[in-house]
Amino acid sequence: MAEMLMVFTYDIAANRARRKVAEMLEERCVRVQKSVFETRMRRADAHKLARKLARQLSPGDSLRVYAITAQGLEKSLAYGPVPLPEDQDFYLL
Repeated sequence: MAEMLMVFTYDIAANRARRKVAEMLEERCVRVQKSVFETRMRRADAHKLARKLARQLSPGDSLRVYAITAQGLEKSLAYGPVPLPEDQDFYLL
């Protein structure tokens, strides 16, 4: 299955849990707002990460994961300094 742009967003009341979720997302994603992260990954990998993140949630907290298809990405807008992750076949080191 192809990679898609995945958007993770959360609302977590407890500081410790919020920091833990942010740290876990920072390992795989780009932070685009305080509680919004973007990355390219396969849907199965996003589900696996979401389940791991959800273990940090308490009643009243929320976690949302949105899959942005190529067609949706073409219709999306972004303003500000953080670019959307680009689909590429190589990495510059």
